[in-house]
Amino acid sequence: MTEALWTGYQHREVDSDGWTTFWRLDPRGHDFHLTDWTGYPDREGHRLWDRAATPAGVRAAWSTTASSVRLEIRAALGIYANLAPVDVLVDGELHRRCDVREGEQTLTADLPGRPAEVEIWLPQAGMIGFRGLGFDGDAEPVAPSGPRWITYGSSITQCSGAYGPSETWPALVARRHSWDLVALGFAGECHLDPIAARTIRDTPARLISMCLGVNIYGGGTFSGRTLPGQVESFVSTVRAGHPKTPIAVITPLLAPNLEGKPNAVGLTLDDIRDCVERGARVDPGLQLIDGRTVLSEDEARALYADDLHPGPDGYRLIAERLAPQLTLPA
Repeated sequence: MTEALWTGYQHREVDSDGWTTFWRLDPRGHDFHLTDWTGYPDREGHRLWDRAATPAGVRAAWSTTASSVRLEIRAALGIYANLAPVDVLVDGELHRRCDVREGEQTLTADLPGRPAEVEIWLPQAGMIGFRGLGFDGDAEPVAPSGPRWITYGSSITQCSGAYGPSETWPALVARRHSWDLVALGFAGECHLDPIAARTIRDTPARLISMCLGVNIYGGGTFSGRTLPGQVESFVSTVRAGHPKTPIAVITPLLAPNLEGKPNAVGLTLDDIRDCVERGARVDPGLQLIDGRTVLSEDEARALYADDLHPGPDGYRLIAERLAPQLTLPA
């Protein structure tokens, strides 16, 4: 079998023991300390880079007649509250969900043993290393296809609490449209970092979406004076590399138990939405999606796992609502 054609990452790093880290931001040449953040006293620094080393949205596909596949995974919780599984899809449908535990392990999944396209989606939560993958029959890697879509955001884009990596809302939207997904969701770390803007700017894409504001609210990252300009700068950097690419900006979704409550710098979620919208509107070709229209208050109360994060069925509903709005021009 030739080398797997993994997609959805920026840099592949292999250590001396053969374990691969799929980085969603390229760490080479960057000072990790630039994104140290002590806003949450119980959390350590380097958090953006920890999130970037989690392979959310990273996957590969093969055309095969094999009856089983095995792969080695090394997993640690690190800064995560939970580990996510590995999803195995056959002909576009979920075939097997393999639970992942802490430590090194070999996962095995039975396959149909007939001609089929098999996809493997790596976990969207946990500190994950990957090493060794084999089929018990012929398997030919399938190259990524379809228009590339880059989506940037917070934990609500990374979707650690989704049922599995193929059922995050970006994965569901990408699978529905047959798009080549690049998922730049970083839990707690969507703070308009220049490295994220440059990464999107320099990565070819047919569509870009950005869900901005909720981490800025939680962290008190910017004030009402500085946030619109930061959004303008981020969007302008992205636009510099994509002069004709459709760009959509999504403001924060409803969070019923947080609405109306000022954050550490005195901004409510509605203030954040207004600041994001004002900064984004500097780009006249940009599509704005009001996050308050994605889920109703009743839906949010029923589907959220806490004050902020949707549960697994919430991510499914978000995908249903956003899929028709995130489209390519004819």
